[in-house]
Amino acid sequence: MDGRIINHDVRIPSHIVGAYSGHRQEVCGLKWSPSGQQLASGGTDNLLHIWDRRSMASVNGPTHYLHRLEDHAAAVKSIAWCPFQANLLASGSDDGIKFWNTRTGACLNSVDTGSEVCSLLWNNNERELLSSHGSPHNQLTLWKYPSMVKMVELTGHSSRVLFMAQSPDGCTVASAAGNDALRFWNVFGPVATAARAAPPFEPFAHRILIR
Repeated sequence: MDGRIINHDVRIPSHIVGAYSGHRQEVCGLKWSPSGQQLASGGTDNLLHIWDRRSMASVNGPTHYLHRLEDHAAAVKSIAWCPFQANLLASGSDDGIKFWNTRTGACLNSVDTGSEVCSLLWNNNERELLSSHGSPHNQLTLWKYPSMVKMVELTGHSSRVLFMAQSPDGCTVASAAGNDALRFWNVFGPVATAARAAPPFEPFAHRILIR
């Protein structure tokens, strides 16, 4: 809530090992890069910060970000590092999806999604990006990267799709909505990839309601 990011090392008793300070409001998105060398943070101040792990300071010490990215017009809630291209980051907000070169800080592309972007997930096997959304459709949208051609929309949730996670084998995506519903989608697996080549594509989904 205070805009600070605290880094913990859970392997040691004195687990608070450092901090980053730079956001002016609540931090609502965090994601380490695959290399573990950079941290991306998004806030309700509409800012996206890129931090170098080596710049982490003591809890009360000064810190300095690599980049302060100010292009978003709403809170930056969703962040996803690209698994197949170094220094490529996707971020989502109410104003759509943006792509960044985290080495230079340049905005590479911006896509108007037409609704709030709640979560982003890269396909580990193909050059695809999955986004989850709020109203009016509460859908998941699969995009082809880098053209950002919309491949398919996955519907079935009746509330904002707040979070997505990919299975260890990279084939199944679990989506969680604000009404406690979970859905499991066969959207990234070999069967789904083959089906997209011969539309219409109908992703298989299970639905679970948690109470």
